[in-house]
Amino acid sequence: MALASVSRRLPVGAEVVPGLGVHARVWAPHARRVEAVLEGGAGAPAAVSLQAEPGGYFAAVLPGAAAGTRYRYRLDGEGAFADPASRFQPEGPEGPSEVVDPNAFRWTDAGWCGLTLPGLVLYEMHVGTFTPEGTLQAAAEKLAHLRQVGITAVELMPVADWVGRWGWGYDGVNLYAPTRNYGRPDDLRRFVDRAHALGLGVVLDVVYNHLGPRGNYLPRFGPYFHREKATDWGEALDYDSPESGPVREYFTANAGYWIAEYHMDGLRLDATQDIHDTSPRHVLADVSETARRAAGTRRVVLLTENEPQDARVVRPVAEGGFGLDAFWNDDFHHTAAVALTGRRQAYYTDYLGSPQELISTARWGFLFQGQRYSWQRKRRGSPVLSVPAPAFVTYLENHDQLANTLAGDRMHAVASPGRHRALTGWWLLAPGTPMLFQGQEWSATQPFLFFADHPPDLADIVRKGRAEFLSQFRHLVEAADAFVDPAAAETFERCKLDWSELPRRAPHLALHRDLLRLRREDPVFRRQDASRMHGAVLAPQAFLLRHLDEGGEDRLVLVNLGPDLRLNPCPEPLLAPPEGRRWKALWSSEDPAYGGRGAAHPEARPVASALAAARAFEEQEAETWILPGEATVVLQAVSA
Repeated sequence: MALASVSRRLPVGAEVVPGLGVHARVWAPHARRVEAVLEGGAGAPAAVSLQAEPGGYFAAVLPGAAAGTRYRYRLDGEGAFADPASRFQPEGPEGPSEVVDPNAFRWTDAGWCGLTLPGLVLYEMHVGTFTPEGTLQAAAEKLAHLRQVGITAVELMPVADWVGRWGWGYDGVNLYAPTRNYGRPDDLRRFVDRAHALGLGVVLDVVYNHLGPRGNYLPRFGPYFHREKATDWGEALDYDSPESGPVREYFTANAGYWIAEYHMDGLRLDATQDIHDTSPRHVLADVSETARRAAGTRRVVLLTENEPQDARVVRPVAEGGFGLDAFWNDDFHHTAAVALTGRRQAYYTDYLGSPQELISTARWGFLFQGQRYSWQRKRRGSPVLSVPAPAFVTYLENHDQLANTLAGDRMHAVASPGRHRALTGWWLLAPGTPMLFQGQEWSATQPFLFFADHPPDLADIVRKGRAEFLSQFRHLVEAADAFVDPAAAETFERCKLDWSELPRRAPHLALHRDLLRLRREDPVFRRQDASRMHGAVLAPQAFLLRHLDEGGEDRLVLVNLGPDLRLNPCPEPLLAPPEGRRWKALWSSEDPAYGGRGAAHPEARPVASALAAARAFEEQEAETWILPGEATVVLQAVSA
């Protein structure tokens, strides 16, 4: 039966079609004959011949098949491979596919409207290490905690199935099948449904630049990969050759699939610089429009990682862009990491961690907007001066940056406590879109390392490749004996969050919770308006950010990463309150509730709290202010 006469959700895959049964369709342009081999029935497996259709497709109704039926495809009488658009692989990518009926799940989120970029607070989650159980069901039970902290959306690391028991997910090979390592497809739906019930969105990380090294059977079916182009991880996908139409369709349909069938609230597109497409219309423009169309009336956000910092990715499609909403901002992370640790090796070489850099990345987003980047020996970035602040996703931690420290060190573990609190305040009150990494809200003590479960031959290649990558950090070369084996089960287990330590980390949790509340409830900070924010360097390790308010209720963020600093307010006009107003203490990173030591005026006895210290600070004589060392103080302009 031809596709034109069958009402399907997707162009390929095995689908339960009401009143018809299971309809299977696959693209296999180089095959003369395609059979669906059904498993699990009485006697020998049944083989159903698929009918050839124009464009290299084959399709047929599978007699007797239903939800739960397992099947594979046989090409020209040889082999037996998983469906390239399988909705589930119960035995992994090298096993049979399973027919799934998405209509069988009963959603309860009819009133959920989706996400918008302004006000978004992301939380990157790796399901396998987020809980000891490492399942979607266990993760769903922790979502209320995230809501209480102030998170508005979870960003799931990739869930498309891969070969092996553990991994980051970026080596997925069954791009339509949620990995069996985390549960069944309906477990992912329950996770999203539960998140929506709590007021949390869910964004899914997807990989459209390469597939994993094992279990990738797409080449058996058709020319999915480019003959001349490659990525850092292997062959590049073919999006621009004369016969690439079905390849583009496969990936654009995948973007719509996660949003339509799993009610995802958006996607994060991995390493889009390695999506090679010279077509007049870039495949990412098709991805963005397909995703939004699949959402219907719901609002979705589309994020991307783009190392060259190409502004086209967030320009509207009508203006020649790709139509995405926001980028991950590595510049923000890199300068903050240098400010916290002082280390300037490898790709940190071009960053100073200076007050001016911290001001500029908060104000303008990317630091590199076309300047020469000496680490790469070429120019990097493009102008993004007109891009609004919420379009820059900011972070102090993410999966890559933690793992690249060799030991998977959390930022609080490699910086002084005061400096870490101070930079956290600067980050969470800056106008970008913040993203926390799992456990960061309580400064979890567990590391996050690179791990991948591969057979010995491939594991050895991965191990060597990882060691070579880390060799760019000279201080890590000297610690080569501390190299952590990515293939060891212990490596994976060490990264699992220990939720029992949460009560002991209450000050760290309070820090993040209070800052997110201030960001959410304060009328000036919640605008995320970088155009009304100005900055000034106060000292080699101190600076200010002033958020202007039309009503005169400005906010002043004073950040000092060095020792106690004496300030004379007169020379710096940004320190002066608006006419007829005075500065009132609003927040301090040195509050004892966060593990701080409070602060004291040099001529007064120690005070009981950092807020009291800040009040003492604001009441000092105009010619001398004392800004505590390794602290951030926030002041609010109020009526005099």
